[in-house]
Amino acid sequence: MEIDDLDVHQGMDIRMNIPDDAWNQAFLTRGRLYGGSPPPLPGLPPGSRILEIGCGDGKGLGPMLSRDWSVTAIDRAPAAVSLCRSLRGRENAGGLLVADAKTLPFRQASFDAVFCSHILGHLDHPGRIAGAAESIRVLRQGGLLFFRGFSTGDMRVGSGVEVEPGTFLRNRGIITHYFTGEEVCSLFYRLTPVDCAIQHWSIRIRGEDVQRSEIHACFRKMPPESP
Repeated sequence: MEIDDLDVHQGMDIRMNIPDDAWNQAFLTRGRLYGGSPPPLPGLPPGSRILEIGCGDGKGLGPMLSRDWSVTAIDRAPAAVSLCRSLRGRENAGGLLVADAKTLPFRQASFDAVFCSHILGHLDHPGRIAGAAESIRVLRQGGLLFFRGFSTGDMRVGSGVEVEPGTFLRNRGIITHYFTGEEVCSLFYRLTPVDCAIQHWSIRIRGEDVQRSEIHACFRKMPPESP
């Protein structure tokens, strides 16, 4: 399936020209930003139509392309999208494009599953609400949404300038919000929770063990109840 086959809004330019921002500069100057192993993927059926919102340097997208899925991926940073074009398995991709999580260029119910991994946490409060609403809109009835974001137990909470409650601006102009489980469920209140868990792990920085912490959640879009 090619980009032209996607259900996109009438009249919307899916290759929209979005100005450079802090993330784009980071990818331009530093290339691939993320090391380590990609997160495990769920067992979705072959042929599933998948959307990854915020593909970044392709750490999560690469394994998706090795599955028998039809994968579409977006990122607001053109430099990130350019990095992802070099990934193997592009024959399984339905599209790779520059777009904003807050205004997705797809019709409603276009995807069987949506992945929001460390994207909503880099938006301000109105952006998080808009991004969550858009991810729900493009998910089909019965489809699954997978969320990952840093939790309030992470060692970087408080690092930088607090620009909103729980949201901190650090060097290079990038903001990060740290979630509670209740907040994540509130963002996706129109979906039915399947699972929500906090994962902690330790890393060593300058000889000291510090804690990283993420929230992993899965939600299902249930059909509306009959009157």
